Amino acid sequence: MDSELILSKVENVRKNVEINPFKDYKKRIEKLKLLYTNIKLMENEINEALYKDLNKSKEESYMTEIGLTLNEISYMIKHCKKFSKIKKVRTPLSQFPAKSYEMPCPYGMVLIISPWNYPFMLTIEPLVDAITAGNLAVIKPSELSPNVSNVVQKLIMKTFKENEVCTILGGKEECSLLLDQDFDYIFYTGSTRVGKIVMQKASEHFTPVTLELGGKSPCIVDETANIKLAAKRIVFGKFLNAGQTCVAPDYIYCSKNIKDELIHEIERQIVLQYSVTPLTNPSYPKLINEKQFNNMLKFLEKDKILFGGKYNKDSLKIEPTLLSSSFEDAVMQDEIFGPILPIVSFDNLDEAIKQINMYSKPLALYIFSNSKQNQNKVLNRCDFGGGCVNETIMHIANGNLGFGGIKQSGIGAYHGKVGFETFTHYKSIVDKSNLIDMPMRYQPIGKIKDFIIRMFLK
Repeated sequence: MDSELILSKVENVRKNVEINPFKDYKKRIEKLKLLYTNIKLMENEINEALYKDLNKSKEESYMTEIGLTLNEISYMIKHCKKFSKIKKVRTPLSQFPAKSYEMPCPYGMVLIISPWNYPFMLTIEPLVDAITAGNLAVIKPSELSPNVSNVVQKLIMKTFKENEVCTILGGKEECSLLLDQDFDYIFYTGSTRVGKIVMQKASEHFTPVTLELGGKSPCIVDETANIKLAAKRIVFGKFLNAGQTCVAPDYIYCSKNIKDELIHEIERQIVLQYSVTPLTNPSYPKLINEKQFNNMLKFLEKDKILFGGKYNKDSLKIEPTLLSSSFEDAVMQDEIFGPILPIVSFDNLDEAIKQINMYSKPLALYIFSNSKQNQNKVLNRCDFGGGCVNETIMHIANGNLGFGGIKQSGIGAYHGKVGFETFTHYKSIVDKSNLIDMPMRYQPIGKIKDFIIRMFLK
Protein backbone atom coordinates (compact mmCIF):
# COMPACT_ATOMS: atom_id res chain seq x y z
CA MET A 1 0.00 0.00 0.00
CA ASP A 2 1.25 3.49 -0.85
CA SER A 3 2.96 5.15 2.15
CA GLU A 4 1.18 8.47 1.65
CA LEU A 5 -2.18 6.68 1.64
CA ILE A 6 -1.28 4.85 4.87
CA LEU A 7 -0.26 8.07 6.59
CA SER A 8 -3.44 9.74 5.39
CA LYS A 9 -5.59 6.93 6.81
CA VAL A 10 -3.78 7.06 10.15
CA GLU A 11 -4.12 10.85 10.29
CA ASN A 12 -7.88 10.62 9.64
CA VAL A 13 -8.25 8.34 12.64
CA ARG A 14 -6.00 10.57 14.74
CA LYS A 15 -8.07 13.68 13.94
CA ASN A 16 -11.22 11.83 14.99
CA VAL A 17 -9.86 10.99 18.45
CA GLU A 18 -10.65 14.47 19.77
CA ILE A 19 -14.36 14.12 18.91
CA ASN A 20 -14.26 10.40 19.65
CA PRO A 21 -17.62 8.91 18.55
CA PHE A 22 -17.17 6.07 21.05
CA LYS A 23 -16.95 8.19 24.20
CA ASP A 24 -20.56 7.24 24.92
CA TYR A 25 -20.80 3.56 25.88
CA LYS A 26 -24.13 3.34 24.04
CA LYS A 27 -22.36 4.07 20.75
CA ARG A 28 -19.85 1.34 21.54
CA ILE A 29 -22.61 -1.18 22.11
CA GLU A 30 -24.29 -0.18 18.83
CA LYS A 31 -21.04 -0.83 16.94
CA LEU A 32 -20.44 -4.13 18.73
CA LYS A 33 -23.93 -5.30 17.80
CA LEU A 34 -23.36 -4.28 14.18
CA LEU A 35 -20.01 -6.09 14.16
CA TYR A 36 -21.69 -9.22 15.54
CA THR A 37 -24.39 -9.07 12.85
CA ASN A 38 -21.89 -8.54 10.04
CA ILE A 39 -19.71 -11.45 11.17
CA LYS A 40 -22.76 -13.71 11.10
CA LEU A 41 -23.67 -12.44 7.63
CA MET A 42 -20.11 -12.96 6.38
CA GLU A 43 -19.56 -16.34 8.06
CA ASN A 44 -19.29 -18.22 4.76
CA GLU A 45 -16.77 -15.72 3.39
CA ILE A 46 -14.69 -15.99 6.55
CA ASN A 47 -14.80 -19.79 6.39
CA GLU A 48 -13.73 -19.77 2.75
CA ALA A 49 -10.82 -17.42 3.48
CA LEU A 50 -9.63 -19.56 6.41
CA TYR A 51 -9.83 -22.65 4.21
CA LYS A 52 -7.75 -21.01 1.48
CA ASP A 53 -5.08 -19.75 3.88
CA LEU A 54 -4.88 -22.65 6.35
CA ASN A 55 -7.12 -25.42 5.01
CA LYS A 56 -9.33 -25.09 8.07
CA SER A 57 -12.69 -26.85 7.99
CA LYS A 58 -15.76 -24.72 8.65
CA GLU A 59 -16.26 -26.61 11.92
CA GLU A 60 -12.75 -25.84 13.18
CA SER A 61 -13.03 -22.27 11.88
CA TYR A 62 -16.17 -21.68 13.91
CA MET A 63 -14.87 -23.37 17.07
CA THR A 64 -11.46 -21.68 17.12
CA GLU A 65 -12.05 -18.34 15.39
CA ILE A 66 -15.58 -17.17 14.59
CA GLY A 67 -17.33 -18.64 17.62
CA LEU A 68 -14.75 -17.36 20.10
CA THR A 69 -14.96 -13.89 18.54
CA LEU A 70 -18.75 -13.81 18.68
CA ASN A 71 -18.58 -14.94 22.30
CA GLU A 72 -16.20 -12.07 23.15
CA ILE A 73 -18.54 -9.57 21.46
CA SER A 74 -21.55 -10.94 23.35
CA TYR A 75 -19.66 -10.66 26.63
CA MET A 76 -18.67 -7.07 25.95
CA ILE A 77 -22.15 -6.02 24.86
CA LYS A 78 -23.46 -7.37 28.14
CA HIS A 79 -20.79 -5.75 30.34
CA CYS A 80 -19.82 -2.55 28.48
CA LYS A 81 -22.08 -0.29 30.54
CA LYS A 82 -20.84 -1.71 33.84
CA PHE A 83 -17.17 -1.57 32.86
CA SER A 84 -17.51 2.05 31.66
CA LYS A 85 -18.92 3.38 34.92
CA ILE A 86 -16.94 5.67 37.19
CA LYS A 87 -15.78 3.67 40.21
CA LYS A 88 -16.00 5.36 43.59
CA VAL A 89 -13.19 4.63 46.03
CA ARG A 90 -12.74 5.39 49.73
CA THR A 91 -11.37 8.81 50.66
CA PRO A 92 -9.15 8.91 53.77
CA LEU A 93 -10.32 11.02 56.69
CA SER A 94 -7.28 13.26 56.29
CA GLN A 95 -8.81 14.61 53.03
CA PHE A 96 -12.28 15.30 54.47
CA PRO A 97 -14.51 16.58 52.98
CA ALA A 98 -13.97 15.06 49.51
CA LYS A 99 -14.95 12.20 47.26
CA SER A 100 -12.56 10.08 45.19
CA TYR A 101 -13.12 8.02 42.08
CA GLU A 102 -11.47 6.28 39.14
CA MET A 103 -12.61 7.47 35.73
CA PRO A 104 -12.18 4.93 32.89
CA CYS A 105 -11.00 6.65 29.70
CA PRO A 106 -9.90 5.28 26.33
CA TYR A 107 -6.26 5.71 25.35
CA GLY A 108 -7.26 7.15 21.98
CA MET A 109 -5.84 5.61 18.79
CA VAL A 110 -4.77 1.98 19.06
CA LEU A 111 -2.59 0.01 16.65
CA ILE A 112 -3.43 -3.71 16.44
CA ILE A 113 -0.93 -5.96 14.64
CA SER A 114 -2.18 -9.52 14.24
CA PRO A 115 -0.61 -12.85 13.19
CA TRP A 116 -1.42 -15.47 10.55
CA ASN A 117 -2.14 -18.57 12.65
CA TYR A 118 -5.59 -17.49 13.88
CA PRO A 119 -5.89 -14.53 11.54
CA PHE A 120 -9.54 -13.70 12.11
CA MET A 121 -9.88 -14.21 15.85
CA LEU A 122 -6.55 -12.62 16.76
CA THR A 123 -7.44 -9.52 14.74
CA ILE A 124 -11.04 -8.99 15.76
CA GLU A 125 -10.93 -9.99 19.46
CA PRO A 126 -8.39 -7.30 20.45
CA LEU A 127 -10.40 -4.83 18.37
CA VAL A 128 -13.57 -5.76 20.27
CA ASP A 129 -11.81 -5.07 23.59
CA ALA A 130 -10.40 -1.78 22.26
CA ILE A 131 -13.79 -0.58 20.98
CA THR A 132 -15.52 -1.59 24.23
CA ALA A 133 -13.06 0.66 26.05
CA GLY A 134 -13.91 3.51 23.64
CA ASN A 135 -10.81 3.59 21.43
CA LEU A 136 -10.42 4.14 17.72
CA ALA A 137 -8.12 1.73 15.91
CA VAL A 138 -5.78 1.01 13.04
CA ILE A 139 -5.52 -2.70 12.16
CA LYS A 140 -2.59 -4.39 10.46
CA PRO A 141 -3.46 -8.04 9.65
CA SER A 142 -0.79 -10.49 8.52
CA GLU A 143 0.30 -10.58 4.88
CA LEU A 144 0.84 -14.35 5.25
CA SER A 145 -2.92 -14.98 5.44
CA PRO A 146 -4.01 -12.68 2.58
CA ASN A 147 -7.48 -14.12 2.04
CA VAL A 148 -8.48 -13.57 5.66
CA SER A 149 -6.88 -10.11 5.63
CA ASN A 150 -9.04 -9.11 2.68
CA VAL A 151 -12.19 -10.41 4.39
CA VAL A 152 -11.25 -8.57 7.59
CA GLN A 153 -10.84 -5.35 5.61
CA LYS A 154 -14.28 -5.87 4.03
CA LEU A 155 -15.84 -6.55 7.46
CA ILE A 156 -14.25 -3.43 8.96
CA MET A 157 -15.40 -1.21 6.08
CA LYS A 158 -18.90 -2.62 6.42
CA THR A 159 -19.02 -1.95 10.17
CA PHE A 160 -17.00 1.21 10.85
CA LYS A 161 -16.31 4.54 9.25
CA GLU A 162 -12.75 4.83 7.95
CA ASN A 163 -11.89 7.45 10.58
CA GLU A 164 -13.09 5.11 13.36
CA VAL A 165 -11.31 1.89 12.41
CA CYS A 166 -9.18 1.40 9.31
CA THR A 167 -7.31 -1.61 7.94
CA ILE A 168 -3.81 -1.40 6.50
CA LEU A 169 -2.82 -4.29 4.24
CA GLY A 170 0.76 -5.14 3.33
CA GLY A 171 3.95 -6.63 4.71
CA LYS A 172 7.06 -5.60 6.61
CA GLU A 173 7.39 -2.17 5.00
CA GLU A 174 3.83 -1.17 5.86
CA CYS A 175 4.20 -2.53 9.39
CA SER A 176 7.46 -0.64 9.89
CA LEU A 177 5.86 2.57 8.63
CA LEU A 178 2.99 2.18 11.10
CA LEU A 179 5.38 1.55 13.99
CA ASP A 180 7.11 4.84 13.22
CA GLN A 181 3.84 6.71 13.90
CA ASP A 182 2.73 8.01 17.27
CA PHE A 183 -0.07 5.74 18.53
CA ASP A 184 -1.62 5.88 21.99
CA TYR A 185 -1.43 2.12 22.47
CA ILE A 186 0.04 -0.82 20.52
CA PHE A 187 -1.29 -4.36 20.70
CA TYR A 188 0.92 -6.93 19.00
CA THR A 189 0.50 -10.69 18.60
CA GLY A 190 3.32 -12.68 17.03
CA SER A 191 6.91 -13.80 17.47
CA THR A 192 9.25 -12.80 20.28
CA ARG A 193 11.77 -11.55 17.71
CA VAL A 194 9.32 -9.04 16.20
CA GLY A 195 7.94 -8.28 19.66
CA LYS A 196 11.34 -6.82 20.60
CA ILE A 197 11.18 -4.51 17.56
CA VAL A 198 7.64 -3.42 18.42
CA MET A 199 8.65 -2.63 21.99
CA GLN A 200 11.72 -0.69 20.85
CA LYS A 201 9.66 1.36 18.38
CA ALA A 202 6.96 2.01 20.98
CA SER A 203 9.54 3.29 23.45
CA GLU A 204 10.43 6.14 21.08
CA HIS A 205 6.95 7.61 21.68
CA PHE A 206 6.53 6.28 25.26
CA THR A 207 3.63 4.23 23.91
CA PRO A 208 2.29 1.49 26.20
CA VAL A 209 2.16 -1.99 24.65
CA THR A 210 0.60 -5.39 25.02
CA LEU A 211 2.74 -8.13 23.51
CA GLU A 212 1.19 -11.57 23.00
CA LEU A 213 4.15 -13.80 22.12
CA GLY A 214 4.80 -17.51 22.69
CA GLY A 215 7.41 -19.99 23.91
CA LYS A 216 7.88 -23.67 24.62
CA SER A 217 4.74 -24.54 26.58
CA PRO A 218 5.34 -27.77 28.54
CA CYS A 219 2.77 -30.49 29.10
CA ILE A 220 3.55 -32.48 32.24
CA VAL A 221 2.01 -35.93 32.73
CA ASP A 222 2.73 -37.71 36.01
CA GLU A 223 2.13 -41.33 37.06
CA THR A 224 -1.21 -40.49 38.74
CA ALA A 225 -2.79 -39.06 35.56
CA ASN A 226 -5.75 -40.52 33.69
CA ILE A 227 -3.63 -41.56 30.70
CA LYS A 228 -6.44 -42.18 28.21
CA LEU A 229 -8.11 -38.84 28.87
CA ALA A 230 -4.78 -37.03 28.97
CA ALA A 231 -3.83 -38.42 25.56
CA LYS A 232 -7.19 -37.41 24.09
CA ARG A 233 -6.91 -33.83 25.32
CA ILE A 234 -3.23 -33.48 24.41
CA VAL A 235 -3.89 -34.58 20.82
CA PHE A 236 -6.75 -32.08 20.59
CA GLY A 237 -4.68 -29.17 21.91
CA LYS A 238 -1.46 -29.97 20.08
CA PHE A 239 -2.68 -30.75 16.57
CA LEU A 240 -5.46 -28.20 16.35
CA ASN A 241 -4.59 -25.92 13.39
CA ALA A 242 -1.74 -28.35 12.60
CA GLY A 243 0.07 -27.28 15.75
CA GLN A 244 0.18 -23.62 14.70
CA THR A 245 -1.20 -22.41 18.02
CA CYS A 246 0.75 -20.20 20.43
CA VAL A 247 -0.62 -22.08 23.45
CA ALA A 248 -0.33 -25.59 21.99
CA PRO A 249 1.55 -28.08 24.18
CA ASP A 250 5.05 -27.68 22.74
CA TYR A 251 6.44 -30.86 24.29
CA ILE A 252 5.37 -33.61 26.67
CA TYR A 253 7.34 -34.08 29.86
CA CYS A 254 6.12 -37.32 31.42
CA SER A 255 7.03 -39.75 34.17
CA LYS A 256 9.18 -42.64 32.91
CA ASN A 257 6.76 -45.07 34.51
CA ILE A 258 3.90 -44.17 32.15
CA LYS A 259 5.80 -43.08 29.02
CA ASP A 260 5.10 -46.19 26.91
CA GLU A 261 1.41 -46.26 27.87
CA LEU A 262 1.04 -42.57 27.11
CA ILE A 263 2.70 -42.90 23.70
CA HIS A 264 0.39 -45.79 22.82
CA GLU A 265 -2.70 -43.78 23.80
CA ILE A 266 -1.55 -40.67 21.91
CA GLU A 267 -1.01 -42.75 18.77
CA ARG A 268 -4.49 -44.21 19.18
CA GLN A 269 -6.02 -40.75 19.62
CA ILE A 270 -4.27 -39.35 16.55
CA VAL A 271 -5.90 -42.09 14.46
CA LEU A 272 -9.29 -41.54 16.11
CA GLN A 273 -9.24 -37.76 15.69
CA TYR A 274 -7.44 -37.40 12.33
CA SER A 275 -7.86 -40.85 10.68
CA VAL A 276 -5.20 -43.36 9.66
CA THR A 277 -4.20 -41.06 6.80
CA PRO A 278 -4.24 -37.43 8.04
CA LEU A 279 -2.57 -36.17 4.85
CA THR A 280 -5.70 -37.02 2.87
CA ASN A 281 -8.10 -35.86 5.58
CA PRO A 282 -9.83 -32.74 4.16
CA SER A 283 -10.37 -31.39 7.68
CA TYR A 284 -6.69 -31.52 8.63
CA PRO A 285 -5.10 -28.05 8.30
CA LYS A 286 -1.91 -27.29 6.39
CA LEU A 287 1.20 -25.31 7.24
CA ILE A 288 0.83 -21.64 6.37
CA ASN A 289 3.56 -21.57 3.70
CA GLU A 290 6.57 -23.39 2.27
CA LYS A 291 8.99 -21.70 4.65
CA GLN A 292 7.10 -22.94 7.71
CA PHE A 293 6.77 -26.38 6.10
CA ASN A 294 10.53 -26.62 5.49
CA ASN A 295 11.24 -25.49 9.06
CA MET A 296 9.25 -28.46 10.32
CA LEU A 297 11.00 -30.96 8.04
CA LYS A 298 14.30 -30.19 9.79
CA PHE A 299 12.96 -31.87 12.92
CA LEU A 300 11.90 -35.12 11.24
CA GLU A 301 14.92 -37.28 12.08
CA LYS A 302 14.09 -40.91 11.24
CA ASP A 303 15.72 -42.36 14.33
CA LYS A 304 13.66 -40.02 16.54
CA ILE A 305 10.21 -40.62 15.01
CA LEU A 306 7.89 -42.74 17.16
CA PHE A 307 4.76 -42.19 15.10
CA GLY A 308 3.77 -40.31 11.95
CA GLY A 309 6.42 -38.35 10.10
CA LYS A 310 4.93 -38.51 6.60
CA TYR A 311 4.37 -35.30 4.65
CA ASN A 312 3.13 -33.89 1.36
CA LYS A 313 4.99 -30.91 -0.02
CA ASP A 314 2.29 -30.07 -2.56
CA SER A 315 -0.40 -29.68 0.09
CA LEU A 316 2.04 -28.37 2.76
CA LYS A 317 0.77 -30.99 5.19
CA ILE A 318 2.75 -32.96 7.79
CA GLU A 319 1.21 -35.81 9.74
CA PRO A 320 0.80 -35.47 13.50
CA THR A 321 4.20 -36.73 14.56
CA LEU A 322 5.63 -37.99 17.85
CA LEU A 323 9.36 -37.76 18.54
CA SER A 324 11.47 -39.40 21.22
CA SER A 325 13.60 -36.46 22.34
CA SER A 326 16.04 -35.03 24.83
CA PHE A 327 16.57 -31.44 25.87
CA GLU A 328 19.73 -31.28 23.73
CA ASP A 329 17.84 -31.93 20.47
CA ALA A 330 17.26 -29.12 17.95
CA VAL A 331 13.49 -29.54 18.27
CA MET A 332 13.73 -28.60 21.95
CA GLN A 333 15.58 -25.31 21.49
CA ASP A 334 12.75 -23.07 20.23
CA GLU A 335 8.96 -23.05 19.96
CA ILE A 336 7.95 -25.60 17.32
CA PHE A 337 4.70 -24.15 15.96
CA GLY A 338 3.79 -27.21 13.92
CA PRO A 339 2.37 -30.76 14.17
CA ILE A 340 5.44 -32.25 15.83
CA LEU A 341 5.30 -33.36 19.46
CA PRO A 342 8.53 -34.31 21.26
CA ILE A 343 8.28 -36.56 24.30
CA VAL A 344 10.82 -36.34 27.13
CA SER A 345 10.64 -38.28 30.39
CA PHE A 346 11.64 -37.56 33.98
CA ASP A 347 12.44 -39.63 37.06
CA ASN A 348 10.80 -37.30 39.57
CA LEU A 349 8.68 -34.15 39.44
CA ASP A 350 11.20 -31.92 41.22
CA GLU A 351 13.69 -32.71 38.45
CA ALA A 352 11.05 -31.81 35.84
CA ILE A 353 10.24 -28.47 37.47
CA LYS A 354 13.94 -27.56 37.65
CA GLN A 355 14.37 -28.36 33.96
CA ILE A 356 11.29 -26.38 32.89
CA ASN A 357 12.50 -23.34 34.83
CA MET A 358 15.77 -23.40 32.88
CA TYR A 359 13.83 -22.35 29.77
CA SER A 360 12.34 -18.92 29.10
CA LYS A 361 8.99 -18.42 30.81
CA PRO A 362 6.35 -20.07 28.57
CA LEU A 363 3.01 -18.67 27.47
CA ALA A 364 1.20 -21.75 28.77
CA LEU A 365 1.74 -24.79 30.97
CA TYR A 366 -0.35 -27.93 31.32
CA ILE A 367 -0.24 -30.61 34.00
CA PHE A 368 -2.09 -33.90 33.92
CA SER A 369 -2.20 -35.33 37.42
CA ASN A 370 -4.70 -36.60 39.96
CA SER A 371 -2.39 -35.57 42.79
CA LYS A 372 -3.32 -32.20 44.31
CA GLN A 373 0.14 -32.04 45.83
CA ASN A 374 1.80 -32.41 42.41
CA GLN A 375 -0.61 -29.96 40.80
CA ASN A 376 0.09 -27.30 43.42
CA LYS A 377 3.84 -27.92 43.30
CA VAL A 378 3.93 -27.24 39.55
CA LEU A 379 1.53 -24.28 39.61
CA ASN A 380 3.41 -22.60 42.46
CA ARG A 381 6.98 -23.23 41.35
CA CYS A 382 6.78 -22.72 37.58
CA ASP A 383 6.33 -19.29 35.97
CA PHE A 384 4.05 -19.15 32.92
CA GLY A 385 1.32 -17.01 31.38
CA GLY A 386 -1.68 -19.28 31.97
CA GLY A 387 -2.66 -22.90 31.64
CA CYS A 388 -4.79 -25.84 32.64
CA VAL A 389 -4.92 -28.75 35.03
CA ASN A 390 -5.94 -31.99 33.29
CA GLU A 391 -6.72 -30.07 30.09
CA THR A 392 -5.01 -28.18 27.27
CA ILE A 393 -5.57 -24.72 25.72
CA MET A 394 -9.15 -24.29 27.02
CA HIS A 395 -8.18 -21.47 29.39
CA ILE A 396 -8.18 -19.15 26.36
CA ALA A 397 -11.85 -19.96 25.72
CA ASN A 398 -13.01 -18.59 29.10
CA GLY A 399 -13.89 -14.92 28.70
CA ASN A 400 -13.76 -14.48 32.47
CA LEU A 401 -10.04 -15.21 32.45
CA GLY A 402 -7.41 -12.81 31.18
CA PHE A 403 -5.04 -14.23 28.59
CA GLY A 404 -1.40 -13.21 28.29
CA GLY A 405 2.21 -14.18 28.81
CA ILE A 406 5.02 -13.31 31.18
CA LYS A 407 8.40 -11.80 30.31
CA GLN A 408 9.63 -13.51 27.08
CA SER A 409 6.17 -14.94 26.35
CA GLY A 410 4.42 -11.60 26.55
CA ILE A 411 3.50 -8.42 28.36
CA GLY A 412 -0.05 -7.66 29.45
CA ALA A 413 -3.26 -9.57 28.84
CA TYR A 414 -6.72 -9.31 27.31
CA HIS A 415 -10.15 -11.04 27.04
CA GLY A 416 -13.28 -9.96 28.88
CA LYS A 417 -12.89 -7.50 31.77
CA VAL A 418 -9.10 -7.74 31.56
CA GLY A 419 -9.32 -6.78 27.88
CA PHE A 420 -11.36 -3.68 28.74
CA GLU A 421 -8.80 -2.71 31.39
CA THR A 422 -5.92 -3.23 28.96
CA PHE A 423 -7.26 -0.58 26.58
CA THR A 424 -8.36 1.80 29.36
CA HIS A 425 -6.54 4.50 31.27
CA TYR A 426 -8.06 5.07 34.71
CA LYS A 427 -7.87 8.70 35.76
CA SER A 428 -7.61 9.02 39.54
CA ILE A 429 -9.70 11.97 40.74
CA VAL A 430 -10.13 13.68 44.12
CA ASP A 431 -13.12 16.03 44.13
CA LYS A 432 -12.68 18.35 47.11
CA SER A 433 -15.45 20.34 48.76
CA ASN A 434 -15.11 24.13 49.15
CA LEU A 435 -17.23 24.20 52.31
CA ILE A 436 -14.45 23.28 54.73
CA ASP A 437 -10.69 23.74 54.37
CA MET A 438 -8.63 21.82 56.90
CA PRO A 439 -5.72 24.11 57.93
CA MET A 440 -3.24 21.51 59.20
CA ARG A 441 -1.37 20.98 55.88
CA TYR A 442 -0.51 24.63 55.35
CA GLN A 443 2.70 26.29 56.45
CA PRO A 444 3.82 27.12 59.03
CA ILE A 445 3.49 23.65 60.54
CA GLY A 446 3.99 23.81 64.29
CA LYS A 447 3.82 21.20 67.02
CA ILE A 448 0.00 21.01 67.11
CA LYS A 449 -0.35 20.65 63.34
CA ASP A 450 2.47 18.10 63.31
CA PHE A 451 0.74 16.09 66.04
CA ILE A 452 -2.56 16.07 64.11
CA ILE A 453 -0.84 15.07 60.83
CA ARG A 454 0.87 12.18 62.58
CA MET A 455 -2.48 11.00 63.93
CA PHE A 456 -3.88 10.71 60.41
CA LEU A 457 -0.80 9.53 58.53
CA LYS A 458 0.50 6.38 60.16
